Amino acid sequence: MSTVSDWVAIGRLDDIPRRGARCVNSPLGRIAVFRTMDDKVFATEDRCPHKGGPLSQGIVHGGSVTCPLHNQVIALDTGLVQGPDEGQVRTFPVRVGAEGALELLIERASAYAMAAE
Repeated sequence: MSTVSDWVAIGRLDDIPRRGARCVNSPLGRIAVFRTMDDKVFATEDRCPHKGGPLSQGIVHGGSVTCPLHNQVIALDTGLVQGPDEGQVRTFPVRVGAEGALELLIERASAYAMAAE
């Protein structure tokens, strides 16, 4: 099955405080978009792999977020839980476009591929 990828506008970089997050509802579920102190942006599913805690409510530090429920630390670039814990959350491509616009890459099955099935 082939996929179609679209960059979708989801807001502005200035909508997210430094070391904070905002959520976006998408066909892929609830996505947390994080902004680090040095204005890097990352997107992960908004659900800790341990107990489903809302990562968007966690503490952003460096390139990681700490889950507000049980203090699991998750790398924002890979989604991997940092040791000694284990697990991973799904990450999504996100970028800062023209004039500070935030864009999220959404992949979906193409209509042609779905019709062929």
